[in-house]
Amino acid sequence: MANIPTRIFPIGIQSFEDLRSHHYVYVDKTDLVYRMANTNRVYFLSRPRRFGKSLLLSTLKAYFEGKKHLFEGLAMERLETEWTAYPVLHISFAQTRYNEAKNLHTLLNNQLLDWEERYGGKPSEDTYGARFKGIIRRAYEQTGLPVVVLIDEYDSPLLDSTGDEVLRKELRLITREFFSPIKDNTHLLRFLFITGITKFSQMSIFSELNSLKNVSMWQQYNSICGITETELVRDFKPDIEALAANNDETYEQALAHLARLYDGYRFNHRGEHIYNPFSIINVLDSKEYGSYWYSTGTPTFLIDLLRARNMPLMDMEGCKAMPDAFDQSTDTLTDPIPVLYQSGYLTIKDFKNGIYTLGYPNEEVRYGFLRSLLPTVLGYSKMESDMSLIAMKEALDTGDIDGCLTRLRAFVASIPYEKKSDNESRFETIFYIIFTLMGQLTHTQVKTSTGRVDVVVTNQQYVYLFELKVNSTPEEALAQIGAKDYAVPYEADGRTVVKVGVNYDKETRGITGWKTE
Repeated sequence: MANIPTRIFPIGIQSFEDLRSHHYVYVDKTDLVYRMANTNRVYFLSRPRRFGKSLLLSTLKAYFEGKKHLFEGLAMERLETEWTAYPVLHISFAQTRYNEAKNLHTLLNNQLLDWEERYGGKPSEDTYGARFKGIIRRAYEQTGLPVVVLIDEYDSPLLDSTGDEVLRKELRLITREFFSPIKDNTHLLRFLFITGITKFSQMSIFSELNSLKNVSMWQQYNSICGITETELVRDFKPDIEALAANNDETYEQALAHLARLYDGYRFNHRGEHIYNPFSIINVLDSKEYGSYWYSTGTPTFLIDLLRARNMPLMDMEGCKAMPDAFDQSTDTLTDPIPVLYQSGYLTIKDFKNGIYTLGYPNEEVRYGFLRSLLPTVLGYSKMESDMSLIAMKEALDTGDIDGCLTRLRAFVASIPYEKKSDNESRFETIFYIIFTLMGQLTHTQVKTSTGRVDVVVTNQQYVYLFELKVNSTPEEALAQIGAKDYAVPYEADGRTVVKVGVNYDKETRGITGWKTE
């Protein structure tokens, strides 16, 4: 039997040169890299964390440094004919955390020293901006070629310092000083590429670079980061077959499983769906399905923003946004919707009449996001919640609704008093989070021809219709389900329909009773 070459996945590899030199699996994006490098000169690209932005910049670096040998067998090999080696200045702000200003000072000083070793420096250049400006000028003069500047995760200092306005102001001034030479030296630049999450107006690069192209939502660059289904099937078929065999699935079942967990991102309403590249390479390497992307952590700034805005979690699925919401420069993060989209927790589902409809891209994001919010919303640790959720799920899967609600009542009773509210909407939020994390398909305020069902929870065998009342009776709640024929749309479903009336007491902020039918 012939030896099958080992497939090596680039987990944690963000260097294009390392990836190509050590024969890691690579999805060829170099046709898009060539188009970008030879169309415009000044770009901004927003993509979620761990979505391939750093690898993209590393690919651009290798291309502009003229490293032709790294592109053998790729689209770039047939597209590029000159292979000019430009001077490249590449800096990543994702190298450290910015919980104090000295971390930013250290990063900038070390990077400038590295460039000054190559192109020289002057004692009179005693600020970050003056040093950067001198480096750009000398790189141009010494090589006779325009300079390429690549800036990765430019907004990391501002995102890390959200919630600490004093630190944030200091970091903004430092970073703005560093970026200040760019505007007046664009005539010395061959190419400028900036990546990040969002656009901060007081960073000068967005307010002063009139030629900057924000291509984050351009259709032609929809797939420049991430993996399309075409690429998945073309480049990873043997790996998907191995995944299927390891999980007792057919190839088709494995594809559907991957799509359900990791597909669904769209960065243009006409663009093809994109799979999360970090999750895909991890699942194909381990041959085990898991929550790889969200397990790396939900950014603190996002938790703080949601807490400050008190956004109902149920509103995230199907929320609306105007196009200009995604391209506005801001000094502070105030609107959760564009930030949730840019961070990868929401994606484009539809675009009609000039309005975007957004929603969770896939199951990994939905469950991971809600789980990460448990401590904030319910005051519960992951371990405590997991034990309760497992017991409730086992009861629900077997039709033991009384057993499930008995555990739910205990769960709600143990939530800190200040985390609970005295209104029905907050009660619905608790239901939504808990039942979704049980792995049940959960919807709130489901429209029927006669009204709205508060919560509908479904699994393979059961459809549970919940009517929630505050300071009423379970009997009244159950009677409303019958009076408004909420069960009628589900009678031909084939699953057992269970009607459940639940009462919530706003003084004690707990479940006082329920009745089922």
